Amino acid sequence: MTRPKNIAAIGNEIAIVWDDGSESFIAMEKLRAQSPSAENIGERDLLGRQFGGTDRKDFSGVTVKRWNLIGSYAVQFDFSDGHSTGIYPFDFLRSLGG
Repeated sequence: MTRPKNIAAIGNEIAIVWDDGSESFIAMEKLRAQSPSAENIGERDLLGRQFGGTDRKDFSGVTVKRWNLIGSYAVQFDFSDGHSTGIYPFDFLRSLGG
């Protein structure tokens, strides 16, 4: 698994240098829209019924205030709109940088 070597905020993007030398640049608004949190995408019960989540896709102006590594597998971002519950596994985060 590739891990972030360095994470920085540059303008309205999060720049990530991965330990294999590659780089990702992800718009902060995109990070917020793609949050894998239950608040964002909801939760499913045993019968597959979805509860919660949001249809909101526009997070214009939302910025990343800070971030924390979660163990050796993910990053958690704190956003300017108060959202901070999404845990972004490294593989998922890397896929967002396309």
